[in-house]
Amino acid sequence: MGIAENLPWNKQEFEQQLRAKGKAYHIYHPFNVMMAAGKCTPEQLRGWVANRFYYQISIPLKDAAIMSNLPDRELRREWITRITDHDGHGDDPGGIEAWIRLGEAVGLQREEVTSLKHVLPGVRFAVDAYVNFARQRPWQEAICSSLTELFAPEIHKNRLATWPEHYKWVEPNGLQYFRNRITQARKDVEQALRVTLDYFNTRELQQRALEILQFKLDILWVISDTIQMYYARDTVSSTDGRMPTR
Repeated sequence: MGIAENLPWNKQEFEQQLRAKGKAYHIYHPFNVMMAAGKCTPEQLRGWVANRFYYQISIPLKDAAIMSNLPDRELRREWITRITDHDGHGDDPGGIEAWIRLGEAVGLQREEVTSLKHVLPGVRFAVDAYVNFARQRPWQEAICSSLTELFAPEIHKNRLATWPEHYKWVEPNGLQYFRNRITQARKDVEQALRVTLDYFNTRELQQRALEILQFKLDILWVISDTIQMYYARDTVSSTDGRMPTR
């Protein structure tokens, strides 16, 4: 390896490398592509909402784990908004409640969502792996793993654009979660990106950051894989579910 290949990227180049990982985001997973095209049955849509709820309720646990390792008071003051965004604060019921209402909008009973009885083992395993990563790894790595939010606004905008057209039976007010996250995700990205660009400042560390981001992308992909295999195994060819080239 030449000297140039050992030199760190500048922050702009490093950010470009991070953003390039978006080609592996789960917006391109066959199940998400099918959902955006309006090809999901009510059962499949309900299955997706019920299973993704386990991810939603685990986000505050992940962020609390990161905060427990954060030595910087000002960064903790910033990071805590991620927890309140999901758990709620004051008159804002939060993202978890918004997701429950999404479940009701697609025809699930509230108890069906909150009981987690529809959550598949593979989804639990993948989400728990992400929370454990945040608990066990250095806080800088845990923060880096949240950078899949770089790509989140696009997927939320896509759902807001396609669901009312393709799934007219879904109550429109139930889509509020997606509306909220467009703004919240941008704020979250600013925080996590600043930390990542500052801390991962050698080529070795920058490569590690790319590996961490890929790990999180893989988590999201496995969640979609699991849902697809259970709810859409006869709709989408198994060969279509291959992981994208890294």
